[in-house]
Amino acid sequence: MKLINALLVAGTLAAAPALAQDDDVLKPVVDSAAQINESAASSQETINGITDQIDDKLQQFKTLMKEIEGLEVYNGQLGRQINNQEQEMADLNAAIDEVSVVERQITPLMLRMIDGLEQFIALDVPFLPQERTDRIADLKSMMDRADVAASEKFRRVMEAYQIEMDYGRTMEAYSGIHTINGQERDVEFLRLGRTALMYQTRDASLQGVWNKQTRQWEELDSSYRTQITKGLRMAKKQLAPDLLMMPVAITD
Repeated sequence: MKLINALLVAGTLAAAPALAQDDDVLKPVVDSAAQINESAASSQETINGITDQIDDKLQQFKTLMKEIEGLEVYNGQLGRQINNQEQEMADLNAAIDEVSVVERQITPLMLRMIDGLEQFIALDVPFLPQERTDRIADLKSMMDRADVAASEKFRRVMEAYQIEMDYGRTMEAYSGIHTINGQERDVEFLRLGRTALMYQTRDASLQGVWNKQTRQWEELDSSYRTQITKGLRMAKKQLAPDLLMMPVAITD
């Protein structure tokens, strides 16, 4: 039993230097492995950081590409709009040139129309002389104004023509001053279109008619008094429309 113990002690003592030598050899290896692990961990962190940066850059790149794609579509749309606007500008410039030509041509036409209307009024039945004369004067004055557009001038001229046309199919009564036997009298005029123009004094004692052939006023006898009074009331909407017996000059 003592011999065995001695051998075990001897074996233990003999193994101790061997283990010490193994520790000296393994420690640098273990330290190197630890350093490698630490370096690998650090590298992995660096790689992870780079990967995250790459992912961020990739996402930014994708976002930027979408923005670029949207801008390309928007620029294309703007380009088409600019082309359309340029075409509209060209058309507008051409239209302006045409308007200038038309305006140069229509102004002499309007002047001739006004002169023609003035001559027509001078030869027409002499109803509302002051009103119609003033209308012609206003048109002539308007033609000299630079602040009135050509379109407005033409509208006013056509309006004057329309008013004259309407006179031919309307019935009208209006008051005025008329010279009878050298004296000015307050009378009422009765116009039946352009067919007849008559007057009657306020007391209905005198009446007369315009003779288109002689272009003079002629007195009417009292037999027309009732008919003229009736016509005046009809023109004033005081009496329902009815037949009238009026003197009408027969033209050849």
